Amino acid sequence: MKQFLLIFALAVAIAFPTAGDAVAARLIADVDISSQTMTVRKDGRVLYRWPVSTARPGKVTPIGTFRPQRMHRKWRSTIYGSNMPYSIFFRGPYAIHGTGAVSRLGRPASAGCVRLHTANAKRLYDLTRQVGPSNMRVRIRH
Repeated sequence: MKQFLLIFALAVAIAFPTAGDAVAARLIADVDISSQTMTVRKDGRVLYRWPVSTARPGKVTPIGTFRPQRMHRKWRSTIYGSNMPYSIFFRGPYAIHGTGAVSRLGRPASAGCVRLHTANAKRLYDLTRQVGPSNMRVRIRH
């Protein structure tokens, strides 16, 4: 019985990463939807705090802690046709990526992705490649 409980607990921990999973990551992109900001931490130290745009009314930015699924230096949305430079996809079609619409940063304006200034998206993309995607987490909260 003890062995079963141990295996079950391990399976749950793997299937559902927690905030502790984010703390263990070397690189964390912490997105606060209420303030429309991203705080980037590497090895527990704050490196950057940037304005972002998350989902506009009627759209949704997923909440939770995610691992990068794939990364693309250049990407074009197959849904909206927009450029998404330095994309870090973290849940299906949702990504952190650069935008040319910098006047909209700091307020909800996207279709659900987390948009930031392209220079900042490049910094995050390069940091993620440096530490490895398996050592990076995206945490999104209200």
